[in-house]
Amino acid sequence: IPMKKIAKMLRSHRELLLNWFRTKGQVALGAVEGFNNKAKVTSRKAYGFRNFEVMKIALYHTLGNLPEPEATHRFC
Repeated sequence: IPMKKIAKMLRSHRELLLNWFRTKGQVALGAVEGFNNKAKVTSRKAYGFRNFEVMKIALYHTLGNLPEPEATHRFC
């Protein structure tokens, strides 16, 4: 029974697992994990935002390291 669970899990994540082989090691996993962590932290900070558009802008600014507009509140 445990092998059936593992097989089901592998089937459900097949495309994500194959992406690693498709990139042939060109993307460092540490960098990907860093981006994921930044996105999670930004979304936690954006919890009080009133709409998705503002959260999307905050993600662009955090992940893209873009300058913040002067006329708005601070995103981070």
